[in-house]
Amino acid sequence: MTETATTTATTATAPAPAPAKAAKAAKTTAAARTETRTEAATAAGGAADRCLARQPVHPRPDGEDRYTISEVAALSGLSAHTLRWYERIGLMPHVDRSHTGQRRFSNRDLDWLDLVAKLRLTGMPVADMVRYAELVREGRHTIEERKSLLEDTRENVLHRIAELRDTLAVLDHKIEMYGDAVRVDAARSDATRAVPAPDRAAPRP
Repeated sequence: MTETATTTATTATAPAPAPAKAAKAAKTTAAARTETRTEAATAAGGAADRCLARQPVHPRPDGEDRYTISEVAALSGLSAHTLRWYERIGLMPHVDRSHTGQRRFSNRDLDWLDLVAKLRLTGMPVADMVRYAELVREGRHTIEERKSLLEDTRENVLHRIAELRDTLAVLDHKIEMYGDAVRVDAARSDATRAVPAPDRAAPRP
């Protein structure tokens, strides 16, 4: 009997799992499917990397994703001028055109712009972002170089986070110090008001 037949026979004769075990098994299966989809998407490469940390929510489903530049500007918060500049310097992958020559963006383009926005927040120089875009377009043989570029950027982000934490600690100390000073001043003011004013008409002892 082959391995497949044995597995099938075992599955057919196994008792039905308890509800709790069935729920756990379903979660495990769903997690495995998600992991498989993530690995497949990573292996696929393509014109643009997708952000796999979360499933993007698109205004239109794939196949109906034909956005004008004004729509993408509204969705991304970027100006039409910036979008054209991205395309001109090679930061954007090839954007399809309508029969009249107007740009038509896809969900993949929206995902790419979302990634670019994240890279901008890291402080990555534009030249490095353009280089990363070029590596993506060149295909799978550049994965190691892409990984190295992102690892360098990650180190810079961690360094900036450490600096910001130190800065935050200084700000918290100053705020606490000024809060204490305000409370002391308020207490002194209350104490001053509680002491009756001297009666100037009364004779001195």
